[in-house]
This record gives sequence, C-alpha cells and structure tokens, in this order.
Amino acid sequence: MSTKSNQLGRQARDGAEAVQSMGETVKDGAQETLEQAADKAAEYYEQGRDTVHGAACACEQFLRERPLMSILIAAGVGWLFGRFWKHR
Repeated sequence: MSTKSNQLGRQARDGAEAVQSMGETVKDGAQETLEQAADKAAEYYEQGRDTVHGAACACEQFLRERPLMSILIAAGVGWLFGRFWKHR
C-alpha cells in the first residue's frame, strides 16, 4: 500500500508542477502581449500628437497669413450653427 501511496503522491506533485509551469507560461505570454499593446498605444499616441501639432501649426499659419478670411470663416460657421440651433 505504501508503494501505491508514494506513486500517487509523486503523480500529484508532477501534476501540480505541470499546472504551475503552464500557469507561468500563460503569465509570461500575457505580460509579453501587454507590453506589446503598451508599445503600440505609445506609438499611436505619438502619431496622434504629431498630427494634432501639425494641424495646429497649419491653422496658426493660416490665421497669420489671412486674418480677414479667418474672421469671415468664423462668422460664417457661427451663422450656420445659429441657423441650425434655431430650428431645433
């Protein structure tokens, strides 16, 4: 009976070690995936920030080069918003 008990105990330890090893593998895979996602998010953030900065610079340049046209465009957009707001 002792031999069977020892064999069963060994199998239980082997099974527990296998489960622990699989858990560590899954954990490592999840950490790697999370790091990749964080890197991609940082890359998209930088791209978005550069795009917004470029658009802001373009708007600023347009305002400096054509101040009267900028005022007329702003007035036209305000007028359109006012028209749509009235009809609600």
